[in-house]
Amino acid sequence: MRNKLLQWINRHYHTVVGSIAFYPILIVLLFVLCGWGMFVLDRSAWGVDLKVATPWLGLKDASAARIIVSTIAAGILSLTVFSFSMVMVVLSQAAAQLSNRTLDQLIGNRFQQLVLGVYIGTIVYALLLLTTIRERDQGVSIPALSVYVLILLTIVDIFLFIYFLHFITRTVKYEVVIDRIYVDTRSALKRVCSLDTPDPIAAHEALPFVVKAEGSGVYEGVRAHALVRFCAEHDLVVELTELPGSFILKGGPLLRTDRPLAGKELDQLRSHFDLVDHGAVEGHYSFGFRQLTEVGMKALSPGLNDPGTALLALRGLFQLFVFRLEHHPVQHFADDAGKVRVILREWPFQLLFTSTVLAIWDYGKHDRSIRYELRHLLPRLGTDAPEVRRMLELVKEADQEHEDRVTS
Repeated sequence: MRNKLLQWINRHYHTVVGSIAFYPILIVLLFVLCGWGMFVLDRSAWGVDLKVATPWLGLKDASAARIIVSTIAAGILSLTVFSFSMVMVVLSQAAAQLSNRTLDQLIGNRFQQLVLGVYIGTIVYALLLLTTIRERDQGVSIPALSVYVLILLTIVDIFLFIYFLHFITRTVKYEVVIDRIYVDTRSALKRVCSLDTPDPIAAHEALPFVVKAEGSGVYEGVRAHALVRFCAEHDLVVELTELPGSFILKGGPLLRTDRPLAGKELDQLRSHFDLVDHGAVEGHYSFGFRQLTEVGMKALSPGLNDPGTALLALRGLFQLFVFRLEHHPVQHFADDAGKVRVILREWPFQLLFTSTVLAIWDYGKHDRSIRYELRHLLPRLGTDAPEVRRMLELVKEADQEHEDRVTS
């Protein structure tokens, strides 16, 4: 039951937290509490004494207070609509010119969610304040402290809007989006690849019994430590057969075990594995490599023809390759007795390299700047992997073909 609950939370966590409305809702709730607290303060003996002692804090006319609050609410509402429109334009432009997968990087941006939350919270605060002002209110009975707090919030909103204009125009820059994908991918890569040397796995035959998936979805990873405890309790050895990021069909092979399982025991084993509808960089670093590859491919497509953006994506990929060559993933987990219980399958460098660089090469092999960049970057990887050597040969062959065409 606990594993199923964790699986459900993991399945919906990124959807909820990554939503553009998540943080604004939390901020609005905070503003509601603030409005309630200010109303209580205004009606308290301390608040009344403060307004009596400082007459300039008091508002004598309820109509004037209502006009101030109504004007602020209408103004901030217009500001919110304009800000939302700018966000939608940025998202549309990023989807059209970069990749749909980059939308998660923009929608999940915390600052723009903070700004939108403050705007909406100010509106809600103003509307709640309007309900507390009565026409018969006079002098100290008017919630003047709450009105002045609203004016202060409005000033903050105006300065936020000025900075928001700068921020949103900067966010749509390709280098900013690519750098954000790179940083997120490197963080995810660092979590998985924590070894300085390759994880020594003894040669073994494939485990004989296949466990099939109950449903379809993208395999992001496994809660390894919880799975090790489960395998130790049931004297079981598990081997993952699919790479993280793979789409698994219902009834397809998910893993192998050293003995057959059935019934409740099989259900408990399956509950340790997460099959999600759409993968995210936070789930596994392979999705970040895929995003950078898609950005590079789309930039080189005839519709955009933007090799500069492709170069940025290519440089981000090579920085990740360098980190991957220096760090290695943990691929087997043992129990307290030292017996290997879980064997994972991770992306080897060779497969990461060929699935990303070759895809960009197919689009950009006729572009001189792409060939020059690859000729410059490939030797600096510091590896003699066959895939890297073959890629360098392809670049040299393409350069020679281009020179032959020019001279002829």
